[in-house]
Amino acid sequence: MATADWNPLGEVYYRKCELYTMEWSGLVDLAKHTVAASSYGGPIALMKDDSKTARVTTTIKPVISVYNAAGKLLSQMRWNSGTVVTMGWSATEELLCVQEDGVVLVYDMFLTFKKTFSMGQEAKDVKILDAKIFASFQGTGIAVMTTSFRIFLISNVDSPRIVRLAEVPGLNEAPNCWTIVVSDRQARALVAKGGELYLVDQGGQFQQQQAELSENAGDITELAVSFNNKYLALCTKNGALWIGSADLQKKYCEFNTSSPMKPQQLVWCGNGAVVALWDKLILVVGPDKDWIKYNMDCSVHLLQEEDGLRIIGNDTHEFLQKVPAVTEQIFKIGSMEPGAMLYEASKEFQKRNQKADEYIRMIKDKLEVAVNQCIQAAGQEVEPGKQRTLLRAASFGKCFLTDYRPELFVNMCQMLRVLNQVRHHSVGIPLTYTQLEHLSMPVLIDRLVLRKLFGLSVRICQYLKIPDAEGRSRILAHWACFKVQQKHEDEEKLARAISQKLLDVPGVSFSEIASQALEHGRKQLAVKLLDYEPRASEQVPLLLKMGQDQTALTKAIDSGDTDLVYTVLLHLRDKMASAGDFFMMIRTMPIACSLYIQYCRQQNLKLVEDLYYQEDNSLEEGNCKVIRSYTLEHLEERAKLLEDAMNCFHRCKNEFAAKQTEEQVRLLRHQRRLEDDTGNSYADLSLQQTLRKLIGDGNHGHVEKLRKEFKVPDKRFWMLKISALAEVGDWSELEKLSKTKKPPVTLEVFVDACMKQYNRTEAVRYVSRVQPEQRVKCLVKVGQFREAAEAAIENKSEEDFDYVLSRLGLADRQVAETVRGMRGQLMARR
Repeated sequence: MATADWNPLGEVYYRKCELYTMEWSGLVDLAKHTVAASSYGGPIALMKDDSKTARVTTTIKPVISVYNAAGKLLSQMRWNSGTVVTMGWSATEELLCVQEDGVVLVYDMFLTFKKTFSMGQEAKDVKILDAKIFASFQGTGIAVMTTSFRIFLISNVDSPRIVRLAEVPGLNEAPNCWTIVVSDRQARALVAKGGELYLVDQGGQFQQQQAELSENAGDITELAVSFNNKYLALCTKNGALWIGSADLQKKYCEFNTSSPMKPQQLVWCGNGAVVALWDKLILVVGPDKDWIKYNMDCSVHLLQEEDGLRIIGNDTHEFLQKVPAVTEQIFKIGSMEPGAMLYEASKEFQKRNQKADEYIRMIKDKLEVAVNQCIQAAGQEVEPGKQRTLLRAASFGKCFLTDYRPELFVNMCQMLRVLNQVRHHSVGIPLTYTQLEHLSMPVLIDRLVLRKLFGLSVRICQYLKIPDAEGRSRILAHWACFKVQQKHEDEEKLARAISQKLLDVPGVSFSEIASQALEHGRKQLAVKLLDYEPRASEQVPLLLKMGQDQTALTKAIDSGDTDLVYTVLLHLRDKMASAGDFFMMIRTMPIACSLYIQYCRQQNLKLVEDLYYQEDNSLEEGNCKVIRSYTLEHLEERAKLLEDAMNCFHRCKNEFAAKQTEEQVRLLRHQRRLEDDTGNSYADLSLQQTLRKLIGDGNHGHVEKLRKEFKVPDKRFWMLKISALAEVGDWSELEKLSKTKKPPVTLEVFVDACMKQYNRTEAVRYVSRVQPEQRVKCLVKVGQFREAAEAAIENKSEEDFDYVLSRLGLADRQVAETVRGMRGQLMARR
């Protein structure tokens, strides 16, 4: 009968079902151990507590054992560190061991050490009395109370930041009890001092709280906060059990347990009832003073879950929970709910009884509600047999609905198949459907991976059609990382096995697996695995880390990624003892050598020189010296470096480059002397620019010296001097120059120089002296279009007249019309 194990607690029912017969049965006595169990069906850690068994203090270090929820041993180790005050589990199923010196050691469920951190200097100096491990809004938190009765807290063990809470006024001795309450995204400590409660927070504030207790209740001895942190239960010295809201603003009841003894554990069953444990007696008390009593065969440990309570014993592992509303609707005796009717109809249909039709007719208008109730009730059952009967009833009801959407039914079937697999004793994760909804499927798969259950994880992902990137590929990558840690396996066979399994799996990074192998000291295996990595950007950094420099450079070059090649080259340059060794290594690789030279040209030209010197390439070495000379500010230093370049050009018999460099050295030395004589700077100026500046400054004596020294051709010099004089506006000197006998340039050059400086007046002065064949063009340049047309007519040159006409766009409209009308005069002259 479905209700046989139901026990009424007021208007609701509670039921207790067996999850597992423990594999440790007959081997473990919980009464002699400190127990730490993880919520959401997590593992159980046991530490032998000698204080519970031996009268004489022993120096033998205790043993920590970790079991799954079915009592199957997962790992075991001898504890070799300090005295453990508290053990507990994080949200990611890591074992947290808090020592009396405030040091927290973190292990995975296979007792592999992960990390350690401290709860602060004061905890280390004065030691700690007690510690609480709790679920915070950031993850998993730890709070410790020191022997000076101060409380220090961290909200996240993954990034520990220690906060000191406010002090409880007048607290001169250890409190009877204390706990952590998490609300409004903040963790606070609730401390019992005699019959008073103090809520202390991180801002240095404390609030004195008052619970409405009867006069003879006595001091508070035990506190328990519900899973959702909304409700609080407390026990007093005289056996009173008070139940109310966590902020103590509401009191639901005060129950007299009639027990002068402090309960061994006070916990919540879900969020609806309080459970107290005395040795082998479990008392369940509801908010209306209703109660249920369970007598156990042996000592047990209680662990509250969000929808119930796990009872862990020496022989069995049971689950106590409030009977879900939908289950009660279907199975309660005399229920007329649609789901109950459909369930009965299904049973009668299996018997081939016509009553099935009568039941269906009774709920024909509520058939969809009935189907959904059966589906939901199936999710609340642990036994596969009950699940099947309820789902069979839902399937039977669906047959009478024409437009029923099957997603809810299909999803429930899938979830139950997964839950039944993970509940199996070989896996040992007794999750309920409610817990799975809160935990989520990705987290469940992660927990299976943590347990090294890779095959089951992959099958679940494939069954649920989870994308490979989130499912199969990711899990197989974890499998490979686990395999490379198995040092007893042959590296060649292991690399081949991993490649065969993963080569066709998308999204798997062989570099990450190789990195894991390297971390565990298996360098050769890492090298073999990297051969299967298709991305050079992932291969190369790890090859460099392993010291495979030549291979890394070859891979980088083959990839065609210049940034990657530069990464390797710079790493090798910094690593090698001398630049010569580095150059010798890369000179056999043309691409690498070329890229490094290109890099050095931009960053450090001296390195390029050294490379060309080593290769005896005097021409390129000289070119580098020439380029580098112009980075030097002092002219003499620049000249000396150019002399070195000139020697390089001589060695390679490039006489043209040597001659040009020699002349540049002479120019630099002249420029340095000019700086001394004139006080002006001539740095970075060419010969032409130097002459132009000297002419502009009126230093004609130095101009003549430079002209003779460097044998500047007359025509080039005159062109330069005319342009320079015009630029500085020395018109008198320019006119004087134009009257020199037999100048190597025509007067048209003077006209152009004046017009370039927009000085038409000066330009006109030279037009009258221009040769007749050049006069037309010069008149046009100064804007005298009519005079230019008359000169063309006088010369009887139709070509010159056409030239004037082509430039009329720059003339006034009246002048342009006049000039066009003069064509007749040209024709008459001809």
